[in-house]
Amino acid sequence: MRIVIAGAGDVGIHLARLLAQEKQDTVIIDQDSESLQYVENHLDVFTLKGDATCPLILKEAKIEKAALFIAVTATEAHNITSCILAKKMGARQTISRISNAEYLNKETGLDLNELGIDFMISPEKLAALEIERLVSRNAFTDSFEFDEGKLHLVGIHLEALSPLVGKQLEETSYLNPASNFIPVAIKRKTATLIPRSTTFFEEGDFVYFVSKEDGVVEISMLSGRDKLKSNGVMILGGSRIGIKTAAALSDNYNVKIIEQDEKKCFEITDKLQNVLVINGDGRDVELLREEDIGAMGIFIAVTGSSTANIMACLVAKAQGVTKTIALIENIDYIQLSQMVGIDTMINKKLIAASNIFRHIRKGEVLSLTNIHGVDAEVLEFRVSEKSKVAKKPIRDINFPKGAIIGGVIRNNQGMITIGDFQIEEGDHVVVFAMKESISKVENFFK
Repeated sequence: MRIVIAGAGDVGIHLARLLAQEKQDTVIIDQDSESLQYVENHLDVFTLKGDATCPLILKEAKIEKAALFIAVTATEAHNITSCILAKKMGARQTISRISNAEYLNKETGLDLNELGIDFMISPEKLAALEIERLVSRNAFTDSFEFDEGKLHLVGIHLEALSPLVGKQLEETSYLNPASNFIPVAIKRKTATLIPRSTTFFEEGDFVYFVSKEDGVVEISMLSGRDKLKSNGVMILGGSRIGIKTAAALSDNYNVKIIEQDEKKCFEITDKLQNVLVINGDGRDVELLREEDIGAMGIFIAVTGSSTANIMACLVAKAQGVTKTIALIENIDYIQLSQMVGIDTMINKKLIAASNIFRHIRKGEVLSLTNIHGVDAEVLEFRVSEKSKVAKKPIRDINFPKGAIIGGVIRNNQGMITIGDFQIEEGDHVVVFAMKESISKVENFFK
């Protein structure tokens, strides 16, 4: 499949890296020679220097043969224009990265599909939704729903008091008598493990589960973490993500926003009636103490500075905040989050890239998510009549060692796949897979 990407920034490069692993026929267009040189040195994809809004450049990229055109430059107008041109010149589908979420609002009456844009991705909106999910389930470091909550993917950090610590997986069945959940991955320092029956759980592990709705509360009790001391939420940074997050949380939480720009503070106050807006420098520890940061249940740092967000979260942790969430721009920092003590770091570009990537996967992929800091993916497949996983007990499937089947959705009901469970045609199957095993896993669902 030929895929053309406009933009060799973080989103474009991450997508190109994923596509290179898939052996897709990929072209990446950018006007910056250094960015393209980096791509050429590190990835097995074609590069083309030029402006993707130029018809001649799109023609040189053989856009008429493209199954998908993805515009992910930093300029919204550029992305929209190039998608319109690409569709008119023969691309079968187009995806545009946008920054103005109003384009996604159906009430505006604007339909960009009519112009040739099939899908629009707002990294800021996706990041705000991710934060909202994490706040609503405060015990979790990650949270994702499949088929509107029929199955859940959740992650917890094992504290010293967790009943899992020091036990092998096979010894912990008493904690899950109804078989409502199954562990699918363990992040231990920089290593990712797929748990087997003899795997020990250790303090400090980040453990990820696939769960039925009934099992989510049970999993939250396994972390050994204290409950939130209050429903207070402090947000550092009046960015678009900060405002969207505050608006989403203000009905159920007491929300404070700290913003350094005085003019922006007044703008936020006009938009958000139920939010306390404080003008000040969030890097000032004394200010945070004056605003009673120690009484907060959750601290969220979403300024434009990754360093400021990380440092503020570390200060919040030191002051006794139960849960911290930091927005970061540098993807390399994600691996550090669990080592330095921040509960969750999110990167809006990685979230956007994962959201886009679901349009590319093979094997009837319905949805896809990444676990932050884990070099793996969680995918949801639809099982066809020809799928190799159908009509066999799971133990006889000979599934790749770098992957595990976590659950099945059948007739709108979530099921955990243990024992002699057999997958059937029409099932939706949730799979956790290491990067090197993804192509093998896809072959089971073709």
